[in-house]
Amino acid sequence: MILIDATYINNGGGKVLLDYLIEHLEKTNASVFYLLDARIKDFEYKIKATNRVEYIPASLLEREKFYDRYKGAFSKVFILGNIPPLRKVAAPVYTYFHNAIYISLPSDFSWIDKLKYRLKVGIIKYASRHTDYWLVQSSTLKEQFVGKFSQKEKVKILPFFPECTPKEGVTREKHIFLYVSNAQANKNHIRLLKGFCDAYDKTKMGKLIVTVSDAFPQAQEMIRKAQNQGYPIENQGFMSRDKLIEAYQKSEYIIFPSLSESFGLGLVEGISLGCKVLGADLPYTFAVCEPSLVFNPLDEESISRSIQKAIATELPISHTKVSNQIEDLINMLVKKE
Repeated sequence: MILIDATYINNGGGKVLLDYLIEHLEKTNASVFYLLDARIKDFEYKIKATNRVEYIPASLLEREKFYDRYKGAFSKVFILGNIPPLRKVAAPVYTYFHNAIYISLPSDFSWIDKLKYRLKVGIIKYASRHTDYWLVQSSTLKEQFVGKFSQKEKVKILPFFPECTPKEGVTREKHIFLYVSNAQANKNHIRLLKGFCDAYDKTKMGKLIVTVSDAFPQAQEMIRKAQNQGYPIENQGFMSRDKLIEAYQKSEYIIFPSLSESFGLGLVEGISLGCKVLGADLPYTFAVCEPSLVFNPLDEESISRSIQKAIATELPISHTKVSNQIEDLINMLVKKE
């Protein structure tokens, strides 16, 4: 039996990957045990009766209790969530590392957040002896990971992501800028909002669409203030997959100011659905795509100038550099050693 350990996955890009992985594993004949975060217990997965699911609180203690109960029960273990088990497991362990914040903390983080992440980095370093392989999403992330955690011989590049099927009858609108992301500090919404408002003051053109959920009330309040001042900003909050695809198809641009990304799923999805990319001038952007235009994500004026240029000129098409390797991942997990 294969264990899929996604104890800490409950939203964002990690949840997208988890949903996609489960969908594909359920199409195989493999026997699978899913260990999932209790916060997504109400989300209905289509799991075969022959497979198993257990939900636990997202804590190291509860997770280790689970491993203690199921000693020797699994033929392979796949960790979707950066942190290997704290104990040696009697099976090959594959740990998917997909959070670049553990490599380099953005300066915008509070001291409390910085302390939390430094503690987690220490845990990852301790637990790294208990994984046989690290799987990452790009060559850039591999280089950064090896620089931080070493273990070069264990690291493999294996990106996977859901592919988007366009919907019929959706018309793209000029000068719409879409940012698909929640509002953790590294996602850089404050500078984006200020940069967009400055660009709108100068051009009186454009619309910004964001997807900030109720989990981020401070960012939502800043958006409401800008809206009350007359700026054309829409917050769609959490969006279903169908609605998200439609939003991509309606938008001319993906704007992506994030300060730290392991992959940048929104870049790949947006390009696949015909959007041009205004991206942060950072390595993660160039690892996955050839953007139409880049800006300094730490400079609100640079963000503003990129928006103004996108409105005033016809920018080149963006192109992706990565391919979906979900079949390679499934084969790796399902095949017998």
